[in-house]
Amino acid sequence: MAISLDRRAFLRTTGLAGLALGLAACGETTAAGGGGGASGLGSVKLQLSWKKNVEFAGEYFADTKGYFKAAGFSQVELLSGGGSGTSVESGLATGRCWAGLSAPTITAPAVLQGAQLKIVGATFQKNPFAIVSLNKNPIKDAKDLAGKKIGVQDSNELVWNALLKANNLDPSSVTRVPFQSDPSMLTSGQLDGYVGYVTSGPVRLRMQGHDPAYLLFADAGLPLVAETFTVTQETIDNERDKLKAFLTAEIKGWRDAVADPAKSAELAATVYGKDQNLDVKEQTEEAKMQNELVITPDVKANGLFTMTPELIEQNIASLAKAGLNIKAEQLFDLTILDEIYKADPSLKLS
Repeated sequence: MAISLDRRAFLRTTGLAGLALGLAACGETTAAGGGGGASGLGSVKLQLSWKKNVEFAGEYFADTKGYFKAAGFSQVELLSGGGSGTSVESGLATGRCWAGLSAPTITAPAVLQGAQLKIVGATFQKNPFAIVSLNKNPIKDAKDLAGKKIGVQDSNELVWNALLKANNLDPSSVTRVPFQSDPSMLTSGQLDGYVGYVTSGPVRLRMQGHDPAYLLFADAGLPLVAETFTVTQETIDNERDKLKAFLTAEIKGWRDAVADPAKSAELAATVYGKDQNLDVKEQTEEAKMQNELVITPDVKANGLFTMTPELIEQNIASLAKAGLNIKAEQLFDLTILDEIYKADPSLKLS
């Protein structure tokens, strides 16, 4: 979807002051019917970062194939995010959700304002942020931005400025054009490129008969993870086994999702996101694209959702370029995943 950047933009951090210091323990609901699973973990709510599309294929598999139930949950309710809905961080503060999928660029400001939150895993090892262009006039390196007209949504101003800073580019060397996610501005020549999601922009352009090019921010000096599992510190401290059970089910779901993009698209378009009018073919291609962000050599070696110390430090450095100065230990806690894979190495990708 061409509009996807707006959903996790830095400016969504506005209004987070209410999170400061007063973060409540996340609420847990009782299942509407039937008892809990084998471990009696009851029902919890997971807030997604956006509307129900193929981006959350692993969650769909974990639900459909009964991995959540087998882990002991009577239900894991998937709450749509985006639009006028509350942020994951606010949802955690108010008890609307027990866990959420967010991004460091959104969680870090909340933590800096006093919210007791932690990122405990990252589905996307590379953030989908990219400069989308056309191969007839490609932007394949950050230095190619000089002299170009680039569409940038207002809500992405900070991440755009961080990219420029990471590459020592004078903002005046690039013409920033107001942009509302309309790719026709690119194909008509009004733009040389635009800030968009690599999982959707190039796919849509290709399906329209164009030959797209793209430059991932992660490959241009601004590495950031995305679709990060975010929970309260209280959950880590008091519900560690429950969190392990949840993440184990998620790992199993995402193992299935990366292995079967077509089924991922089918679940998104015909079941979970059937009210979104999603195109199965487009969703399949997006699933293939996102697999490249989910699966890296480090993930193959260490397991889904894991982050190496090097990747964590790269994220901290990227956040600093955006003016978000935070320490790794304030934002990340990967020890839960470490314990999961130590207890069951077979969960790693074969």
